Amino acid sequence: MSTDSVYGNVRLGYLIVESNKMLDWHRFGADAIGLHVDELSRDALRFRLDDHECRFLIRRGPAEDLTAIGWQVTDHGSFDRILARLVDRGVPVDEGTPEEAALRGVERLWRFPGPKGVVQEIFTTARTTVTPLRMITSGYVTGAAGMGHVAVTTKDPAGIHRYYDTVFDAHLSDLIDENISGVRMKIRFLRVNERHHSIALAGTRGVSLDPIRTSVQHVNIQVADLEDMLAAYQRVTDLGFRMAWTVGQHTNDRELSFYCVTPSGFELEVGWNPVLVTPELDAAWEVTTYQGISIWGHDDVGLRALDRLSQVRQAVLSARAREVSVPELSGAAAGGLTS
Repeated sequence: MSTDSVYGNVRLGYLIVESNKMLDWHRFGADAIGLHVDELSRDALRFRLDDHECRFLIRRGPAEDLTAIGWQVTDHGSFDRILARLVDRGVPVDEGTPEEAALRGVERLWRFPGPKGVVQEIFTTARTTVTPLRMITSGYVTGAAGMGHVAVTTKDPAGIHRYYDTVFDAHLSDLIDENISGVRMKIRFLRVNERHHSIALAGTRGVSLDPIRTSVQHVNIQVADLEDMLAAYQRVTDLGFRMAWTVGQHTNDRELSFYCVTPSGFELEVGWNPVLVTPELDAAWEVTTYQGISIWGHDDVGLRALDRLSQVRQAVLSARAREVSVPELSGAAAGGLTS
């Protein structure tokens, strides 16, 4: 690995969602999933998973979508290298205000454009608190691997792969070929630390389409105990929130999980015990292509006829639309990456 590489020094820190369904998000986060909730104001609430002040920030607004991803960079040398890469390529970088940093539970932050219009934010120091967690889940796995992962459907998986390779020296863990609702997909799984993947990129095969309205298909969090995952599944069902995929186990990272639909329409995966690509495994890791997402389970229980029509409509619209990209970071071929 190059001495200039920042791989291993980056982790998923927080996610920002814009929604007008604040009460639904509060009930979903606290009562269904089992997160700690802090109501900051009528227009903002935060979810905690651990001692970080903020892991999810839900802000009032019309998007009903994920709008920003916060990445923690664990040392100042890596932080400076990332900023230099952005500046050298002419990518605009803005420092957040102290008020914006406080809202996200960090000391300082810088932001820059990201694929599909999702703003990328980087920070070094998260604000922590000794205030006890008030939640019905016993605990979540965060730490050096970050808080989970984000999965994106895209018309340009190779371009977004190059983006994260350029910015964070992302490694390709593996790939999956899958047929989802009649659409042939190739999914790439990128890691920036020992977590098997912090970014998953799903692209259609043979035709350039994006059937998902939201900027992300799902986000993932990892519980510490299997019983917590199963209990959350039952609560989601009992409280009337929509289940997307039943409990199952993935082929590549072996994570046990289920997927439910958030109030904003993208999915939340609650998982347990995925494979870690530790430093000892990293050097000898071989990229594998798996056939199918799941070994067992993950049955489709949530896609109704109206949902299918909406996805078809979105796919048709996306075929004519131009996907938001950052060509300064994703346009030039890197590492032999192809579509």
